[in-house]
Amino acid sequence: MIRRLLESDRENLMDFIGKKPAENLFIIGDVEAYGFDQDFQKLWGEFNENGELKAVLLKWEGNYIPYAEGEYDVEGFAKIMLDDPTMRELSGLKEIVEPLKQLIPKKLRRESTCYYAKCSELAITKSAEELQYVHLMTYDDIPETVALLKAIPEFDTSHITVESKEKMLQDQTGRTYLIQVDGKLVSTASTTAENKHSAMVVGVATLEGYKRRGYASDIMIKLCNDLLAEGKELCLFYDNPDAGKIYKRLGFVDIGFWNMYRFE
Repeated sequence: MIRRLLESDRENLMDFIGKKPAENLFIIGDVEAYGFDQDFQKLWGEFNENGELKAVLLKWEGNYIPYAEGEYDVEGFAKIMLDDPTMRELSGLKEIVEPLKQLIPKKLRRESTCYYAKCSELAITKSAEELQYVHLMTYDDIPETVALLKAIPEFDTSHITVESKEKMLQDQTGRTYLIQVDGKLVSTASTTAENKHSAMVVGVATLEGYKRRGYASDIMIKLCNDLLAEGKELCLFYDNPDAGKIYKRLGFVDIGFWNMYRFE
């Protein structure tokens, strides 16, 4: 049976998705931030014969993310999506979203697959003294941070703006770490979608001319140390196997693939 989830389902839902906080980072974060009674956000749950949750579907604006433990009512979730004229995107763990995508007759505009990795414990440690030159971004640092990211080819078409960085600090949905050398910002890494249980690592970047000096490793160690100490799992996407090797040395392990489909 599939039905809309309500505030009265919060505890049951969080127990279900909280078993795998990294895999359910987006669902957990959106429920914590926006709850169940918003025009732009809705949740549905599939229940087994004992009344226990076995699958969840999140709608955030036109984007849908499903999660399930084992088999689920793919046709039922597809009907919910197809009944929504604003539906434009489907994303999630590959094994969960692939069967659902097959039932969406809309024309694909774009699709991608990334490695999905998480870290519950660092494999490399450094002392606070060794990492004292890594500091948190303040409001005063935002313009230079955005300029650094825009100077990196990987991020030059991203939607990172001064306003988005300011909103992140105001909403406390993420944090950004910086390394400066001789007064110049040379390396950065951020989190986003932070919740009580997990956070996504994004925007790991170092300026050309400053790479291979250990800055990216140090900034990641500091970031991970701080969040793991708060009891949060870290997760990230990557599509470059060489980048994956760096993250794995730090203690990240692959947990699968994350597929994203954008429809016309």
